[in-house]
Amino acid sequence: MNQRQILWFAAIILILLLILSGLDPFDRATWLMEVLPVLIVLPILLMTYQKFPLTNLLYTLIFFHAIVLMVGGAYTYARVPFGFEMAQWFGLDRNPYDKIGHFMQGFVPAIAAREILIRNRILAKGKMLSFIVICIVLAISATYELIEWAAALVLGQGAEEFLGTQGYEWDTQSDMFFALIGAIAASVLLSKWHNRQISTLMS
Repeated sequence: MNQRQILWFAAIILILLLILSGLDPFDRATWLMEVLPVLIVLPILLMTYQKFPLTNLLYTLIFFHAIVLMVGGAYTYARVPFGFEMAQWFGLDRNPYDKIGHFMQGFVPAIAAREILIRNRILAKGKMLSFIVICIVLAISATYELIEWAAALVLGQGAEEFLGTQGYEWDTQSDMFFALIGAIAASVLLSKWHNRQISTLMS
């Protein structure tokens, strides 16, 4: 299969998983808020494919990030079964699945940001690019935390499932820290691979 066929196949899988996750979620409002990024990004990717196709690496990362969001939306982050298993493995007193979500919130946007910056010739590859990418990721993470704060103010106790703090007073700071770790990890582990794919795409 060529890239277009693979992407359409992946899009169909995500749509089916999205429908499945929304059939009987733990909390309908929480599900909607958690999967909203998927509902926004997926149509944008489909509409911009002709003019601005992304690297295979970035498409793959977005695919898995979407799955993480949909699983969190279906169960709520504090109730994802895999998170309870992780808590047992590592002797934790809270479900850590939300930290996977926030790690991905740094890992995937870092690659998206560097791809946009490089391909639009806004910044060249190097230390300044990595610094700006990390700043962008932290800005995204902070914006998400502000959205959670707004949801808490508007919904009151009804926002508890969306916030997923599980009684942890430093949840906001730790969420941003995991996004930071994700951004750094993506920059260190994937930059060379990503650069090769960008060079191939631009040539």
